[in-house]
Amino acid sequence: MNVLFVHQNFPGQFRHLAKHLASSSEHRVIALTMSETAAIDGVTCVKHQIHAPATQPHPHLQEFNTQVYRGQSTAQAALRLRKKGFIPDLIWAHPGWGEALFLKDVFPEAKMVCYQEFFYRADGSDVNFDPEYPCMGMEAQWHLRVRNSVHLHALEAADASYSPTYWQRNQYPSLYREKIAVLHDGIDTDLIKPDDGAWLELEQGRKLTAQDEVITFVNRNLEPYRGFHMFMRALPELLWRRPNAHVVIVGGDGVSYGAKLPSGTSYREKFLAELGGEIDRSRVSFLGQIPYGHYISLLQISACHVYLTYPFVLSWSLLESMSAGVPLLASATAPVKEVVEDGVNGLLVDFFSPQELVEKACTLLSNRELGRALGIQARQSVRERYDLQRVCLPEQLKLMRQVVEKQPRSRLPGESEYDLPSSQKLVLQ
Repeated sequence: MNVLFVHQNFPGQFRHLAKHLASSSEHRVIALTMSETAAIDGVTCVKHQIHAPATQPHPHLQEFNTQVYRGQSTAQAALRLRKKGFIPDLIWAHPGWGEALFLKDVFPEAKMVCYQEFFYRADGSDVNFDPEYPCMGMEAQWHLRVRNSVHLHALEAADASYSPTYWQRNQYPSLYREKIAVLHDGIDTDLIKPDDGAWLELEQGRKLTAQDEVITFVNRNLEPYRGFHMFMRALPELLWRRPNAHVVIVGGDGVSYGAKLPSGTSYREKFLAELGGEIDRSRVSFLGQIPYGHYISLLQISACHVYLTYPFVLSWSLLESMSAGVPLLASATAPVKEVVEDGVNGLLVDFFSPQELVEKACTLLSNRELGRALGIQARQSVRERYDLQRVCLPEQLKLMRQVVEKQPRSRLPGESEYDLPSSQKLVLQ
């Protein structure tokens, strides 16, 4: 079978599925992407770029305008593939940046599955959740409405869609929810597992192990959407009450979600300045962005892993920490509560309460048996619901099979009659 993956930052959420398909001689796998991507054996990556004029559209249309150009660039690259003889049986696409907009026009005979990651709402999710960082005014709501255009296009064009969690699926309009399956990307629990012998060496030469009292906080970037400000405000008292604790913070100074600071400074700099001399910097290590293997080792030595988030896309790091058997302290926000049950496989805290974070962190750190029991149950939860090889990848392949083998509907009078090839039998191994 010919499979075309489309993702601005391929492989992204499609890494495991693409790797699995490419390992079989039954499939030819190509990816259209805009990034310098990590190679996957057997996957041919075709890079494309947009060429947009300098004229400025309406402010609400600027993002959609760029998405249309991305869609055009992707479609032009797809046309070149078609001219070379590659016609996919299946397109597996992330539509969030616009790349999937015109693919069904280029390949009308192909089936398309779209990854529906997030539908923006003016209330009930991330927007205006945090009063410290409000989304101001009606104009902002209008912007969100336009921002959803690309997702609505994808829902209409796709033969099937899926979201990684039920909460994310339920952000979409009720008209579409029943058309969206819930399939997580998958967590490699065979790779990410407890290891009592794990260790991590800090830049200053200190070696941390599971015998140390290590508190961890990990995100791609350190920003309010992932509760960085609340975590930082908990540190003065937490470090005072736990004199042997060492805090390790992983994440860059960029902004993945939400707004950048007008001053141009990073949120790390902002909240370090806010705390002033209230924390002992020798006991707080900022590692920036680190190699994946080091990240796994960090989880394996953690005595308390803190995960905070607005009601937004659930991070892989939450489930990866659970897979590693880490005692978990997480925000009691809707996407987290789909995964974490308070007192069963982790402890939940009010996102806006640094004081409660301190209290429950101290509970975990002073009662290692409780932490160990929660960690065991956390790993079991991930293995049952989010395990890559045993749950998620088989379900993704099942969806793929159902979509490819589904018979096309009859054409309506007046519709164009494409010279459709006879459907090919899908063989999945």
